[in-house]
Amino acid sequence: MSAFVVEIVLVVATLGFRALGALGVRRFATWPASAAHGMAVMLVVTAAAHFVPAGVTVMPNHADLVRMVPPIVPFPGAVVYATGVLELLGAVGLVVAATRRAAGISLAALYVLLLPANVYAAVADVPFGGGEATPLWIRIPEQILYITVALWAAGSADTILARRARTSPRSRAGSSEPALR
Repeated sequence: MSAFVVEIVLVVATLGFRALGALGVRRFATWPASAAHGMAVMLVVTAAAHFVPAGVTVMPNHADLVRMVPPIVPFPGAVVYATGVLELLGAVGLVVAATRRAAGISLAALYVLLLPANVYAAVADVPFGGGEATPLWIRIPEQILYITVALWAAGSADTILARRARTSPRSRAGSSEPALR
């Protein structure tokens, strides 16, 4: 994937979910909730590369990602698989309101932990996805964007859960109002 393809996926997916919210789909009624789902789509796309065999050249593959791992990190192949699994778990966590806060915070931490690999790949001029190495001036702002969106999505979970608590039948158990079904 060329530079900015992942960002385009994030933006287009977020805009698509927000458009659904504007059409009345309550799940996507806010920008942070739409961004959480947009990031989930992006994570599925990026996580896929962690499991793609080296022979596939139409997108980044496992071998590309292994080359990005700094030499000091043991078992780079296993680390790449593990981070792919973490990205997939993060995607699932973002779409479930009850786990969105934990997922967003965990993903922000993961992006911070992945920053050294991105710095190493840029400084060592590691080619990516069959193309040239992505320069550091692109990689760092990308990581900052991902951290920001993950934390923004994490913050939206409190609002969603509070709204659900106010409208749940259990919260009205002692009230005289009829439960909504």
